[in-house]
Amino acid sequence: MKKIRKAVFPVAGMGTRFLPATKANAKEMLPVVDKPLIQYAVEEAIEAGMDQLIFITGRNKNSIMDHFDKAYELETELEARGKDKLLELVRNIVPSHVSCIFIRQAEALGLGHAVLCAQPAVDQEPFAVILADDLIDGNGKSSLAQMVEQFERHGSSIVGVENVLPEETDKYGIVKATSIENAVSKVETIVEKPDPSDAPSTLAVVGRYILTPRILQLLNTTGRGAGGEIQLTDAIAKLLDLERVLAYEFTGKRYDCGSKLGYLEATVEFALKHPELKDDFKAYLKELACTKQS
Repeated sequence: MKKIRKAVFPVAGMGTRFLPATKANAKEMLPVVDKPLIQYAVEEAIEAGMDQLIFITGRNKNSIMDHFDKAYELETELEARGKDKLLELVRNIVPSHVSCIFIRQAEALGLGHAVLCAQPAVDQEPFAVILADDLIDGNGKSSLAQMVEQFERHGSSIVGVENVLPEETDKYGIVKATSIENAVSKVETIVEKPDPSDAPSTLAVVGRYILTPRILQLLNTTGRGAGGEIQLTDAIAKLLDLERVLAYEFTGKRYDCGSKLGYLEATVEFALKHPELKDDFKAYLKELACTKQS
């Protein structure tokens, strides 16, 4: 069984829920405290053992490429000023053993199409898909690292899942699954954004996948589904007829940073854990709460 070495980051979306902030800037570059969302996703992939990062980009996404590129002028300036810690921080955004590949998605045709765009770089290897909008605090071990462990045990495609409120099923791909062991289930059916009255369960697929290369063959023949887009969920539904797909309920807390509220929640809670800020920020929040109550 091949080791998971490649991670695909679909980052071509327009980010309309954050306009006007995302009019000229990538939504994945929105910062949570002092790092952009996409860097958290990249760090998660690297922690899980991946060394080839494949970014599926679109218009107005040059800032993502620039962020992971070498910044000669900035490094020279920091070195001249003796700012060694900042210099090290900038140089280690991507470790030297990790390579980045950028592929342009010319037309936004959905998540399934974005994953299909990665086919030349993925080739015949299993790979991960990470949606940067879903920021997950794994509390010591990232959600993707947990899923890699499950892939190495079971050798099957895996979707990361969590239970959502019944009225929220129309925002997610929803699976019906049969338990195999603690936190691991065999997917029986998967439906994209079902109406709550039609949802097979409340177990929702969130932005973490490990997929076998067969999914790419299926995406080649998957027509447009919900929203007129090529849905990854529809291809996974086809995959169920050919091989086992597992659902894994990861340990950790997910922040939906595709929504303004989820983004703000992540910013506050990550700031409360930040080694440089946590004490002062906690004191500020307490003072603010007291002021609002008086």
